[in-house]
Amino acid sequence: MSFSVADRRMMVGKGECMCISEQCSLLGIHRSGFYYVPSGESEVNLELMELVDRFFLEHPHTGVVAMCAYLCLREGYAVNVKRIRRLMRLMGLMAVYPGKRLSIPDKGHRKYPYLLRDMVINRNNQVWETDITYIPMKKGFMYMMAVIDVHSRYIVHWSVSNTMDAAWCTRVIREAFELCGAPDIVNTDQGSQYTAYEFQEALSGNGVQISMDGKGRALDNIFIERFWRSLKYEHVYLKPAMEGLELYRGLQVYIDFYNTGRGHESLDHRTPGGSYTPAAA
Repeated sequence: MSFSVADRRMMVGKGECMCISEQCSLLGIHRSGFYYVPSGESEVNLELMELVDRFFLEHPHTGVVAMCAYLCLREGYAVNVKRIRRLMRLMGLMAVYPGKRLSIPDKGHRKYPYLLRDMVINRNNQVWETDITYIPMKKGFMYMMAVIDVHSRYIVHWSVSNTMDAAWCTRVIREAFELCGAPDIVNTDQGSQYTAYEFQEALSGNGVQISMDGKGRALDNIFIERFWRSLKYEHVYLKPAMEGLELYRGLQVYIDFYNTGRGHESLDHRTPGGSYTPAAA
């Protein structure tokens, strides 16, 4: 039995329960983008995190000590290294230069070589890149994962969540395959979400080659990094969302514009959507 949107609204009004899939359908969002309660911090910490995020976008080599010095000397905050280290870890930020081995990878997690060096990328669905970024809000923050087709710059799929676990990332990449088919190669960083068995199995099980950034190399995932910069400076910082659903809908409007309303010089001023054709699903 199926119900129309009007029928479902009447059921909700009568106290009937709806599954998450039906709620997402009514709200017009993907299941993986379901509204989670945003993670919270103190007002001062949220201010610090946004400053860190802005500075890190411009200077991705910045480590904890240098970031702390910037916040103290340039921004006037009385903070210590311990506090900034915790916030940067919470945000998922790490300086791009090779550093000391401060943590041991999860047992059984496999890392793959970087496959894109000197590769000529001349067609859609040859290479996708994916990454996770921190998204500030007025009263909290969330994380966003996006998948971009390198040749066309088209955002294939995206999602927001209040956690950065491997299950979420795996669900998002599987949805991307369902929407657009599987590419030849997916490139990621060496984060634990992407080295997890379930994520790598989702790729290899669909015949996708796995490529990973070299340690300490800022430019190996450059196209998704450029998208993050555009997204934050053109939307997130200008229109900070109050809560998760507002954030999701605002991101949806911006990405629709990015894909279909904004020409790229590298595409002879065509839009990514006008340049992209999904792979055979």
